[in-house]
Amino acid sequence: MACKSEPTSYSWDDFVKDGETIWSGVRNYQARNNLKLMQNGDLVYYYHSNDGLEIVGIAIVVKEFYQDPTTEDKNWVAVNLKPYLRLQKPVTLRQIKEDERLTNINILRQGRLSVVQIAMEEFFIVLDMAESNDQFKKLLQ
Repeated sequence: MACKSEPTSYSWDDFVKDGETIWSGVRNYQARNNLKLMQNGDLVYYYHSNDGLEIVGIAIVVKEFYQDPTTEDKNWVAVNLKPYLRLQKPVTLRQIKEDERLTNINILRQGRLSVVQIAMEEFFIVLDMAESNDQFKKLLQ
């Protein structure tokens, strides 16, 4: 998965400073369904949208979906995320568009969604582009 946030609203640095956040306020049914698919321990790319247009880090799901506390409408859910890894080198939207292996990545195909699915193969391609494989492997040990 990938979650998108405008860095002027809630940047990766804000997220790291907070140590954990509720991913709430999603009001699109497809994005909501993607939140419902998240399970504890899943890794999620953190994408700076609008300003920056780059994947900057990886978060980890620490609480699976529950009623979104920002609304009483039972249709909407939230999850809790913690920062997991700042990417060694952010991966820009331009780099993603230029890489033939990422032609079908949902960040491109579903650009307006705030939460999109990322295939495992795409996850590792982006990780390689970020020159963060060694960091990631150390965390897994």
